[in-house]
Amino acid sequence: MNFKNFREYLAWLYYQYLLITGIYVLEPWEKSIFNSVLFSAIAMVIYTSYVFVPIHVRLALEFFSEVFGGQPESAMALMN
Repeated sequence: MNFKNFREYLAWLYYQYLLITGIYVLEPWEKSIFNSVLFSAIAMVIYTSYVFVPIHVRLALEFFSEVFGGQPESAMALMN
């Protein structure tokens, strides 16, 4: 894929984004505000997922390992 095709593909993706979200009817300053709010919300979701999801997965694994017959906490302390 050469640079021209890649550039046309990115332009097509941006055009699809404009059509799907319906922001092609907005004025330029409204588009920039909408894009800023949208991308900051996406960034917050990604950051929150990066920070909190591993903690919740670890807690869920600990919970289910105890529920489905894991070693009791006191036995684990004795083994260490």
